[in-house]
Amino acid sequence: MWPEDDSFQSRFTMGVRAPPRLLELASQSLLQNEALAIVALEELPIELFPPLFMAAFAGRHTQALKAMVQAWPFPCLPLGALMKDHQPHLETFQAVLDGLDILLAQEVRPRRWKLQVLDLRQNTHQDFWTLWSGIKASVCSLLEPEPAQPMQKRCKVEAQVVLKPAQAPVEVLVDLCLKEDTLDETISYLLKKAKQRRSLLHLRCQKLRIFTMPMQSIRRILKVVQLDSIQDLEVNCIWKLATLGRFVPHLGRMGNLRRLLLSRIHILPRTTPDQEEHFVDQLTIQFLNLPHLQKLYLDSISFLEGRLHQVLRCLKTPLETLWITNCLISESDLAYLSQCPSVSQLKDLGLSGVNLTSLSLEPLKVLIEWTSATLQDLDLDECGIMDSQFSALLPALSCCSQLTTFSFCGNPISMAVLESLLHHTMGLSKLSHVLYPSPLESYEDVRGTLHLGLLAQLHTRLKRLLCESGRSSMVWVSASPCPHCGEQIFYDTEPILCPCYTPA
Repeated sequence: MWPEDDSFQSRFTMGVRAPPRLLELASQSLLQNEALAIVALEELPIELFPPLFMAAFAGRHTQALKAMVQAWPFPCLPLGALMKDHQPHLETFQAVLDGLDILLAQEVRPRRWKLQVLDLRQNTHQDFWTLWSGIKASVCSLLEPEPAQPMQKRCKVEAQVVLKPAQAPVEVLVDLCLKEDTLDETISYLLKKAKQRRSLLHLRCQKLRIFTMPMQSIRRILKVVQLDSIQDLEVNCIWKLATLGRFVPHLGRMGNLRRLLLSRIHILPRTTPDQEEHFVDQLTIQFLNLPHLQKLYLDSISFLEGRLHQVLRCLKTPLETLWITNCLISESDLAYLSQCPSVSQLKDLGLSGVNLTSLSLEPLKVLIEWTSATLQDLDLDECGIMDSQFSALLPALSCCSQLTTFSFCGNPISMAVLESLLHHTMGLSKLSHVLYPSPLESYEDVRGTLHLGLLAQLHTRLKRLLCESGRSSMVWVSASPCPHCGEQIFYDTEPILCPCYTPA
C-alpha cells in the first residue's frame, strides 16, 4: 500500500512541479524489483503512471510494461511520442502489445482499465510525457484521467466495483509506410496482433504511404486496416495500369479520404484502347465513394492525355488542391479543366512539368479568372510557357486577390515580361513570394550558360522597381538549373549556388 500523505497529494492538486530527478529516482528504485512494482500498480497514484511507464520503457522492463498497459488509467496511451525520443527495442514494443493482448483476451476487464486508444503516431501528443513527468496535468481531455478519489473513499468504491464488463474495441492509431518486400519488425508484429484480435483491436491509419511493395502484400495488409480511417493516401509506385486496377477496390472503401496522390502509373505498349478505357473507368468510378476528397495530386500519369474529363467528372465535391505534374495533356483537357465544377473553388493549382508550349492558354486564363477569388498558390514551373503566352495570362493573374505564392521557374521569359508581371501584380496585397526563372537576358549564349553578373543586375532592377512601388517586402527569388547537375541555383540578394557550379 502507498502511504497516505496529504501534503504529497496536495502538490499534485495545486499543479506544483515535483523535481523531475526525484521522480526518476523513485521510478528506477521501484523497477529494481519488477514483481513489487507490478503489485504496487493497484494503488499507484495516477500521477505516477507516466513517469513510471517512461522509466520501464527506457529500461526495457518488459513484465512491468505488460502490467502497466493493463492498468493504464488514461483513455489514450501515446506510445508513438515516447518511441520518438526513445528508440524502442523490439521486445519492449512487443511487451506493450502483449499486455494489451492479455487484456483483450479477458471477458471482464480490470477496475482501473480506461485505455481506449493506443496512439503509435510520433507527431501527436508531444507534450504528454513532458507534462506528466513533471507532474503538471494540463493535457488534452483525451489524455486526462477521471478525477482522483481521496484515499479514504477509494477502498469503499473498490468494495462495490471490482470488475467491469468488456467495453468497445481498442483503437490503435498508426501511420503506415509500405515499401520494399519486408516491413519493419514492429509493424509486422502489430499487424499480426491486429489480425488475431480483429474484432477487439481496430487498426486505424490516418496516413498511408505505398512505395515499392508487391500488390499481394499490400492487399494482405489492407485487410487488417480500417480503410475508412485513411484520410491521406500516397501511391508512389511504378505501377502498370492493370496493377492500379487491382488496388482501386480498396480505394473505394476509403470514404473519409481527404488527400490522394497517384504517381508513376504507366501503360504497357500492348494494352488495347478498350482495356485502357476499362482500367481508367475502374479508377474514376471509385471517386464517387470519396465525398470528402479535397486534395488531388496526379504525377507522371501516362493515361491522362485526352482523359482528364473522365478522371474529374466523378468527383462529388469541389477540390481545394489540384496538382497535375509531369503529365501530357491535350488542348481539350485544358478546355475541360477551365469549366469543370470540381475546380471552381481551388486554393492551390499546380501544373509543373506539363508542356504547354504548343497549346492555347486561353482556357488556363479562363480557369485563373474563374478561381481568382480563392486561388492562393499557383505553380507553373517547367511548362515551356513563352513570352506571348505568359503575357496573355497577366490580366487574369492581376485579379487573384487571395494569391500568396506564384512560381513559374523553368520558362523562357524575358526581362520585359517579368517587369510587366510585377506591374500587374502590384495590387495583390497578399502576394508575398514570387519564384521566377532567370530572364533570357541573363544567359551568355544559346547553350544556356548562366551569367551571374547579368543575373545580379537584372535582379537588382526588379528589387528597385518593387521598392519604388512600395512593395519592398514582397520576396522575388530567381531559380535556374545548374548547367552541370541540373539542381536549382537560387538568387535573392546573393546567389545560392550548387556546390558543383563553377562559372565559365
